[in-house]
Amino acid sequence: MKTPGEVLREGELEKRSDSLFQLWKKKRGVLTPDRLSLFPAGPGARPKELRFHSILKVDCVERTGKYVYFTIVTTDRKEIDFRCPGESCWNAAITLALIDFQNRRALQDFRSRQERQEPPEGRAP
Repeated sequence: MKTPGEVLREGELEKRSDSLFQLWKKKRGVLTPDRLSLFPAGPGARPKELRFHSILKVDCVERTGKYVYFTIVTTDRKEIDFRCPGESCWNAAITLALIDFQNRRALQDFRSRQERQEPPEGRAP
């Protein structure tokens, strides 16, 4: 079982800015079993956290030249564009961690529904 603070992957990737010019900004990414944290290049800046409970999917994977481009789609339908060097496989690592998170959450939901439906010990249903 993975612990929430366990680092699955760490390294550089780029996020497209929301500004008018949509520049690519280098970020240090830290992937854990429940989130992707993006640290800006400057010291002392706070990371942006994308928690997996607010992510629907990793989409639009495209390889061109030396980069892989991909989009993270959030539950409120916001699209966040990323790119990384082709050999880094950030898109695959994020996708696998997201699937693992969704599977764990589905199991927890199933178990909690089962517990609510079971009659108390010693009583007939």
